[in-house]
Amino acid sequence: MATERIEQIDGTLTIAETSELTGLTPSTLRYYERIGLIDGVARGPDGRRRYQAADLAWMAFLLRLRTTGMPIQGMLAFAELRRGGNATVRERLELLRRHQAQVSRRYEAVMRSLDAIDNKITHYERLVEERDGDSGRQA
Repeated sequence: MATERIEQIDGTLTIAETSELTGLTPSTLRYYERIGLIDGVARGPDGRRRYQAADLAWMAFLLRLRTTGMPIQGMLAFAELRRGGNATVRERLELLRRHQAQVSRRYEAVMRSLDAIDNKITHYERLVEERDGDSGRQA
């Protein structure tokens, strides 16, 4: 979800429009609201959900947490702390620092694995080059 697109929103979006913008299915949006991950969404005169820019900005952050592997329980804990306002800033900071450390460890592990894959690709490319080179000399 592009933050620039969120900032351009004037008014509210339906659940279908929000789904398209965020990549979250309507059922996921309703689930997130039901479990308290997303605060109660305003309703239009027709009783249907109407998402505002602030809702979308919060969802963008949740998606970043999800992308970095934070479990739903961690996201729920953060959402609950967020509802506590300024009194919970220190706790939110600590929660994010712990998550950041976990993400950094996973990132480093992935980068080590990627290096190993790169080395294996280089090895196989050399083998292919040697084989193709030998074939060319025999012709």
